[in-house]
Amino acid sequence: MLLVVVGIWPAGYALNLALTSFGGAFTGLTNFINTYNQGFLVPAFEHVATFMAIWLTALIVIVIGLSLVMHTLARRVSAPFRFLFYLPAAFAGSASVLVWLFMLQPGLSPWDFVLHMLGYKTLGDSLISGNLPIVYALIAFWTGAGSWILVIHGALANVPDEVLEAAALDGAGPVQTALRVKLPMIKKWIVYMLIVAFAGGTQLFAEPQLISQVSQRLVDPLWSPNTLATYLAFQYDNFNYAAAIAIDLLVVAVVCAGLLVFRTGLFKAD
Repeated sequence: MLLVVVGIWPAGYALNLALTSFGGAFTGLTNFINTYNQGFLVPAFEHVATFMAIWLTALIVIVIGLSLVMHTLARRVSAPFRFLFYLPAAFAGSASVLVWLFMLQPGLSPWDFVLHMLGYKTLGDSLISGNLPIVYALIAFWTGAGSWILVIHGALANVPDEVLEAAALDGAGPVQTALRVKLPMIKKWIVYMLIVAFAGGTQLFAEPQLISQVSQRLVDPLWSPNTLATYLAFQYDNFNYAAAIAIDLLVVAVVCAGLLVFRTGLFKAD
């Protein structure tokens, strides 16, 4: 029942808006075609694709790497690190954006020397179009990585001690044990992380929206599909176009999640 109320019904309502006009007349794929022809949709998806490539790569490499390292440490050592990594997740999304705006402001940032080495003298220099995917990936990673480290570490904690002892008796070192024993045994958790992170990443909204407002439009307000949909809905009162973009995002997320599930056998019994 809850899935119907918060998931299926809103998706059906959005699909109905996407396939009809303002007056409720059925228009088929017209709204989808019109949003594509406007010229804003493809760049927005390209922006998010670049952001996702950076963010998901960081999740796979850094989160899994840190989780494996902490799992090999004594519990009394790894526990404080897990707590420290999780702390940024306690910030609200808006607070994280403000923290990073401060970090990117030359003259105020504790990393001011790095910004000056890069030739950045103003906040606008830090927020040039080519830097935005990296900036948003940094914010997303900073706020979300700690939670995923806890999840992956919890999965590693379920690896039987007997298996690790057998690997050690066979002469496997820490690196071989991590790559050949631990990683295969937590593969499903890694796939789960990628699916959830991908679904969340395609919905990128708070970061570009808030940075655009706070920086007085230094950032394109139409940068991501979600901000574009919001702009069309509340600036032009065109909720049908906004719904079409929402359905585009839903299709992309479902297709990619389905590919991951079926290619990795996520729901197959071991």
